[in-house]
Amino acid sequence: MLFDKQTYATRRRQLCQRVGGGIILLPGNNDSPMNYPANTYKFHQDSTFLYFYGLHREGLCGIIDADTGREWLVGDDISLDDIVWFGAVASVADMAADAGVDNSAPMSLLTQIVAQARRQGRTIHFLPPYRHDWMIQLMDLTGIHPSQQRDAASLALIEAVVELRARKSDGEVEEIERAMDIGYEMHTTAMRMCRPGVTEQQIAGHLAGIALSRGNCASFQTILSMHGEIQHGYPSARPLESGRLMLCDCGAETNEGYCSDNTRVTPVSGRFTPLQRDIYLAVLDAHDTVAAMAAPGVKWWDCHFAAARVITEHLKAIGLMRGNTDDALEAGAHAMFFVHGLGHMMGMDVHDMEGLGQIHVGFDDEVRPRLDQFGTNCLRCGRRMQEGFVMTDEPGIYFIPALIDDWRSRSHNAEFINFDIVERYRDFGGIRLEDDLLITPDGCRYLGKRRIPITPDEVEACAAG
Repeated sequence: MLFDKQTYATRRRQLCQRVGGGIILLPGNNDSPMNYPANTYKFHQDSTFLYFYGLHREGLCGIIDADTGREWLVGDDISLDDIVWFGAVASVADMAADAGVDNSAPMSLLTQIVAQARRQGRTIHFLPPYRHDWMIQLMDLTGIHPSQQRDAASLALIEAVVELRARKSDGEVEEIERAMDIGYEMHTTAMRMCRPGVTEQQIAGHLAGIALSRGNCASFQTILSMHGEIQHGYPSARPLESGRLMLCDCGAETNEGYCSDNTRVTPVSGRFTPLQRDIYLAVLDAHDTVAAMAAPGVKWWDCHFAAARVITEHLKAIGLMRGNTDDALEAGAHAMFFVHGLGHMMGMDVHDMEGLGQIHVGFDDEVRPRLDQFGTNCLRCGRRMQEGFVMTDEPGIYFIPALIDDWRSRSHNAEFINFDIVERYRDFGGIRLEDDLLITPDGCRYLGKRRIPITPDEVEACAAG
C-alpha cells in the first residue's frame, strides 16, 4: 500500500459525506483472460478502488453505507489450489484491517446488502462500469441491463470521486514523479535509438522493457511513428527513414498505479531541417505559452485557445495561414493543423478518471464543451484550474493528407488557409510536444526531477549521444 490506512479511511469518509446517503459500491477488478481462463492479462486494479483502499488483489469489492458510515470489504479467500500456483496472500480480513475497514465478509454478502437496500427503496450508488464481468454482476444485483448502466450510474458518486481525486496530495505528486523518472529514461532511450534503419517496433520494444523493469508497465500503449500526423500512430515494422521525424508519445505507470505522459519528436537524420525547425518552434512556443499562464483560477479553455492563437500566428508567418487571427480561431481554421484539445488531467489513469465521463471530469457549470466545432470538440478539459491539478500540456501541428484534401475540396476556411502552400507539407507528418504540469499556489511547474530534452538543440544533442 502506498499510504497508511488512515489516509484511505479519511478518503472514504470524505466520499461518504459528499454522497450523503444510500449504499456505495466500489468494485475492484478481476483477472481478465486473454484466450483461456488460466492465461490472463497482467492484472490491473481499478483506479478508483485503488484510490480508496490501496489494495492490489483481484476479486474484491468495497461497500459503504453512506447513512451510517458502516463499511465492508467483501471477497473470497483464496483456496489451497490457488496457493499452490500463486502463493499465499493475506486473508480478506487482514486486507480489510490494512485498509482501515472494520468489517470483512465473503462476496455473497454483496448480494444480501444490495437486495436488502433495494427492498427498502434505498439508492444504490455505482460508477459507470467498463468491464463486462462487473456489468453482468451488476445486472444480477440491480436488474439494470448493461446497455443502461452508464446512464444509471450515480451522478452524486461520480462528482464526489472527481472532486476527491482531481486534486493531488504531496504523496501522490511524489509517486507521479517516480513515473516521470521512468518516462525520462524511456524518452531519452528513444532519442538515442532514433536513426535510419531502426524499426519503430524495435524502439517501442525497448521502451516497454524499461517500463516493465522499473515499474508496473507503460501507462498506455506507446505511440511511436514517422507518421506523427496520426494521433494514435502505433509502432510498425517499418524502418525509420532519413529526413523524416519520429514522434514518440509514451509514459510509465508505477507499481502503485500513478502515471506519466510525455511526447517528443526526434529527427531521424539527427538534425532538424529548417522547415522542420520552423514548425517545431511554433509548437514549442505554444507549449511554453501554456506553461507560463496555467495557474489556479485560469480556465483550461483559455489555455487551449492561447496555444491555438500562438500556432495560428506562427503559421501565418510561415505562409500556411492568413487573415485575422481572431476570426480564424472563431471559425476553427486552426484545427486544420491543431486537431485535438490541449491536454487532460493525469494521475492514476493517464487520462485521469476519463471512464467516469469527460463532461464530469474536465468541465463544470461555468465551462461546457463545444461539440459543434472540429478540433474544439476533442478538448478533454476546459474548467478552471485548482491547486493540485495535474495537467498535460500538449499542443501540436499536423499535416493530415485526407483532412487537407477534404477541406480543400469544400473550400472550407479557404479565407484563412493557403492550400497551395499547405500542399508542400502534406508529407511532413506531425509534431506534438507534451509535458505534465502541476498547478501550484501561484502558477504551475513541470513534473519530473529531470526534464526530457525539448529544445531542438537539446533533442539533437541527445540523439547524437
